[in-house]
Amino acid sequence: MKEKTAGMLIVLTVVATIIGGVLATVYKTAAPRIEANRLAEEKRAIFEVLPGAARYETIEAVIPGDKGDETVKIFRGFDDTGQFIGYAYTTAGPGFQAIIKMMVGLQPDYLKLHGMQVLEQLETPGLGNKILYDDFRDQFKGLELHPKIDYVKNKKPEKPNEIQSIAGATITSKAVADIITEDSRRIIAYLKAHEGEVAEAE
Repeated sequence: MKEKTAGMLIVLTVVATIIGGVLATVYKTAAPRIEANRLAEEKRAIFEVLPGAARYETIEAVIPGDKGDETVKIFRGFDDTGQFIGYAYTTAGPGFQAIIKMMVGLQPDYLKLHGMQVLEQLETPGLGNKILYDDFRDQFKGLELHPKIDYVKNKKPEKPNEIQSIAGATITSKAVADIITEDSRRIIAYLKAHEGEVAEAE
């Protein structure tokens, strides 16, 4: 009995080692491609939320967060004449089902958004995942940030800081509004405190 058990353990150990090696090889092979795709999607999103941008520069900002200091990449967009047109940055937070990750475009005056693109989401198909649809995302073009991004249900927005929530997906709609509001405040506070340094980075 002991010999059988020992034999089984040896076989299982060998099988686990082989499977682990195969998975490690697959990951090592796929990782560069996954990262390249992620960077390509990030670049596409930057230009989507900074309309008119011909190029951008990256700033690595250290910003206080709930769990301590966090390094955040902020992208400064310029048109083809070199005119500064705004900032872009990624933001993420909990939605109804999982983490929602977005690229946000901020106008130079810090008062309004240029736009928003969803990078990652696992919200309910046909409901919460409508945050991917143009009619929802287009509401963030020129949207005012102050006093905060708010939402209304079953009616058209009447204020410049309001969006209309997705029918049947109020939690997801609110999550998007809250995530962008909260991170925009942190980003804007950093930019205002470091305006001289940021300008010199051009």
